[in-house]
Amino acid sequence: MAAPSLKERQLCWGARDAYWTCLDENAEDPSRCEKFRRSFEASCPQQWIKYFDKRRDYLKFKEKFEAGQFQPSKTTSKS
Repeated sequence: MAAPSLKERQLCWGARDAYWTCLDENAEDPSRCEKFRRSFEASCPQQWIKYFDKRRDYLKFKEKFEAGQFQPSKTTSKS
């Protein structure tokens, strides 16, 4: 598989950013962002989608942790 061109990368990043913005704006109901998710999946290589999904999860965790909002689960705090 050849590396995506600059234009393809920019299209992917734009679709990712639109999807993440929608998720931020609709945190209570992420199902409202399905059209953005489909565009994201259509615009990016599968490996990139997997990476970006994990990256978003990590960034959201880090944001909560740094704000002092992270609460360890009961099973984690007992170990």
